[in-house]
Amino acid sequence: MYRPFALAACLLALPLAGQGATFDTLVIRNARVIDGSGNPTRGPFDIVVAGGRIIRMPGHRPTQDWGGAHVLDATGMTVMPGIIDQHGHTTFRFEGRDVPRDYVYRLWLAHGITTIRDVGSNGLGDGLRGMVEQARLAAQNRISAPTIYPYVTFSAANAAQGRERVRQARQQGATGLKLFQIRPDVWEAVAAEAASLNLPIATDMKIQEYDALDMARLGIRSMEHWYGIPDAAIPGGIQRFPADYNYDEEDFRFRWAGDLWRQADPTRLSSVLDSMIAHRVTWDPTLAVYEANRDLTRARNLPWFADYGWPSVLRSFEPNPQNHASYHFDWTSTDEVMWRDNYRIWMDWLRVYGDRGGNITVGSDAGYLYHLYGFATIREMEMQQEAGFSPLEVIRHATANGARSLGLTETGVVREGFEADLVVVDGNPLHNLKVLYGIGIQVLEGDQLRTRGGVRWTIRDGIVFDARQLLAEVREMVAAEKTREANN
Repeated sequence: MYRPFALAACLLALPLAGQGATFDTLVIRNARVIDGSGNPTRGPFDIVVAGGRIIRMPGHRPTQDWGGAHVLDATGMTVMPGIIDQHGHTTFRFEGRDVPRDYVYRLWLAHGITTIRDVGSNGLGDGLRGMVEQARLAAQNRISAPTIYPYVTFSAANAAQGRERVRQARQQGATGLKLFQIRPDVWEAVAAEAASLNLPIATDMKIQEYDALDMARLGIRSMEHWYGIPDAAIPGGIQRFPADYNYDEEDFRFRWAGDLWRQADPTRLSSVLDSMIAHRVTWDPTLAVYEANRDLTRARNLPWFADYGWPSVLRSFEPNPQNHASYHFDWTSTDEVMWRDNYRIWMDWLRVYGDRGGNITVGSDAGYLYHLYGFATIREMEMQQEAGFSPLEVIRHATANGARSLGLTETGVVREGFEADLVVVDGNPLHNLKVLYGIGIQVLEGDQLRTRGGVRWTIRDGIVFDARQLLAEVREMVAAEKTREANN
């Protein structure tokens, strides 16, 4: 299995100050296990980890003595595979201000996210090289961060330039490409060159001459959001726009994207999905990132903003034509109703895709549209349950399916011999996915309301991160930034 960087063996016994803790042998005791493959909960097990892998999973015996192993007591908790966020953005500058990388990474880890596919946050050159370096540091436990798969984005004026930029991406360390609007002849050249170099392509199609059928034929690995899918099933092949529509004004673009699913012909759409499945295209729907379009008031008042929202990140969400995806200038009740209808149809077809065997994954697209890192990934899981998937299916989307999309064969499932990418959760996510949120849930114990839930430990490559400590550090960072701004 390919990983962007291998963890140096010597680090396994060397805890680094301020980073995840490493142990020669780690035992997670008395754990209920959701293995990520779709199987029901089993256990209790003792999960034995050494060298970054699960080496044994014996049934729990209360008298078992694990000698010098470091033991995590998971009594009453659930262990599941680490979450793979297929649509992450390592964006560290908002409203002209730098945002600490540790802020983003800690929020991801604190929500059980052990792997991020960074889909084109950086272009060729210094941006990509910087992200590749971050991936290397994470793999060596020099920074507290998930495993990072850096994808790069670029444009190309012609086929020759497209092929050359694919080669540059490989040379500079990209593990994949994230491409947008490209003219057809360039798409053909880029896809062929990428296939020859084993560089997978993810595409956010927007509006262009090619659609999902063309992407399937070209061997694109994953379709992001939904653009290009209903488009391929619209009679005549062109969406019906209002006369004053302008694609480059984002309030137009995103408002009328909410009418796409209603314009698609169901018979044609069924065939489009079948073609995507036949070509093994992963659908990464990112349902949650557009939720502001169906309920703007909810999106602007999420409870975690107060303690975990970096000030400049929150400001970047508010209407501003200078910021991408900050387009809610005159968002009306009519717009919200149209988007609610859009969601209903979108979710129905996503459910069809899964029922027919299509690979569906979990991606957050956090950093936009009132969508905060970590919290957004869990919200995506909740919305996939709303689409009709059971919590077991949703967890498989977030773990085993994500691994399959990345071509990983030894992670995404809790299994002997597999990499120890694990989440220890205080509670049962099959009962309530909200236990994965960092703020936990309110439960009644006797006559007292208490906070329970949340990830207790995130384990990446056998390295243990205390999720509660990470969240405490984020709260301190946010409070300090608010004080700094108030004093300037």
